[in-house]
Amino acid sequence: MPQFVNSRETVVTEAIDGVLRGAGGRLARLDGYPHIKVVVRTDWDKSKVALVSGGGSGHEPAHVGFVGQGMLTAAVCGDVFASPSVDAVLAAILTVTGKAGCLLIVKNYTGDRLNFGLAAERARTFGLNVNMVIVDDDVALPELPQARGVAGTLFVHKIAGALADAGDDLDTVTAAAQKVIDGVVSLGMSLDTCTIPGSPKENRILEGHAELGLGIHGESGVEQVSFEGARKAVETVVGRLASNIKPGPHALLLNNLGGTTQLEMAILAEELAKSEIADQLRWIVGPAAMMTSLDMQGFSVSLMPMTKDAERALLAPAAPTAWPGLDPFGAIEIHPLPDGLTPIQAMPSANPARRDLIERCCDILIAAEADLNALDARSGDGDTGTTLATAANALKSALDRLPLADTTQLYRAIGMELSQTMGGSSGVLLAIFFAAAGDASAGGKDWIDGLAAGLERIRQVGGANPGDRTMIDALAPALGSLKDGVGAAARSAREGADYTATIAKAKAGRASYISEEKILGHNDPGAEAVARLFERL
Repeated sequence: MPQFVNSRETVVTEAIDGVLRGAGGRLARLDGYPHIKVVVRTDWDKSKVALVSGGGSGHEPAHVGFVGQGMLTAAVCGDVFASPSVDAVLAAILTVTGKAGCLLIVKNYTGDRLNFGLAAERARTFGLNVNMVIVDDDVALPELPQARGVAGTLFVHKIAGALADAGDDLDTVTAAAQKVIDGVVSLGMSLDTCTIPGSPKENRILEGHAELGLGIHGESGVEQVSFEGARKAVETVVGRLASNIKPGPHALLLNNLGGTTQLEMAILAEELAKSEIADQLRWIVGPAAMMTSLDMQGFSVSLMPMTKDAERALLAPAAPTAWPGLDPFGAIEIHPLPDGLTPIQAMPSANPARRDLIERCCDILIAAEADLNALDARSGDGDTGTTLATAANALKSALDRLPLADTTQLYRAIGMELSQTMGGSSGVLLAIFFAAAGDASAGGKDWIDGLAAGLERIRQVGGANPGDRTMIDALAPALGSLKDGVGAAARSAREGADYTATIAKAKAGRASYISEEKILGHNDPGAEAVARLFERL
């Protein structure tokens, strides 16, 4: 897959420099490229305990993104998914360590342990006081003698950083870091592997499956499980984590592994709020990309037991913008709608024939969802079918409360329902359409003339006319022929819809933003929906 990189050899150094250019002078790097890639705080005076962490690159914003007041003093970067060298780690230690000493926070991977460990030994020969803690929060592979270090490391960075910033000594900071490590657990899940710059992508995850417990370097997880949506994914992850946590309140860190959209991450947060451990989740960090695996489409959950001391440390100020902050995780606050927006419900009434007609119309639109989405993808964002199907399902659910026996009130009620349940410009236009039809009906117009009045209103408001390549190209001729029967209306609608495929330049709607070659030869999806509706009645 193409990536916005120049070369595999320069990807890390160029990325670091790109971050530094926007850091406002708060960060700097040591002069050691390309072998020594170390980012340090520019405001550091060595009077407090220094915190040094790092590892392979590809986990951005970790680790450079967490260098700053209240968190790390320096980050040591290796190449993508490769441990930094001993010299690089030693350079960081020597640069930032004063009499207060230095704590190395290391994720539990062999390369990191060895390189950071040897650098610590060499630093001690210079007379420096250096401690090291190993983070092993991943519970994916319980049979491993040494668990991997993953996103739970960020809890260690933040709590140790808060204590160091407050002036605590090295032993106190080290003990606090170790206490976090002893309690934090993490587990991830992904729908896809990551793309390493300059290397072919490994497509090992089966179609329709997700991998549970894969590592942040793309290492295979514990198993591939059937993917059945966000709810089941969270249930699976939480089910494995639940047996590894103790009773009591916990902080949740919801981490984006790099390629998951913010929309998906918010849904995962909602599912965690409904999970079996929801009553233990008092605080949340994220959802955000904090310790990623390049572009991996996945997430991880880290849980840490909360104490008053941990709460104070997590809430303490921190300069790095990559740290999302700690927020309460709890109930949703709901305020009432303001006066004037609360819908006025008409008195329900029965009319079996009209109910059947509305239900049939809804079923036609629901059945056409996939076809209309595919058609819309050629000239828009591919959601016309879903928008119409969502509105149709909502309208079907509302049938029992509609005033089916009163045409005027029915038009208005349908318009109100669509204004609430149907998104995009289509929802607004159809709500206007039925509201205007209701007004015309109240003025004595029959149902056909009422619909015609609705058409005229949306032409006035929306500015579209026949020939502009919109649903009006099918709706206007259909309503014009409706007095001759539904069959005549269907033929006119089909002619109008098919005509839109010959229009090279749309004058209204989203298609007006699309180039001619993309839309020519394809029916407008709104017009096609109108044609199918009349044809199948």
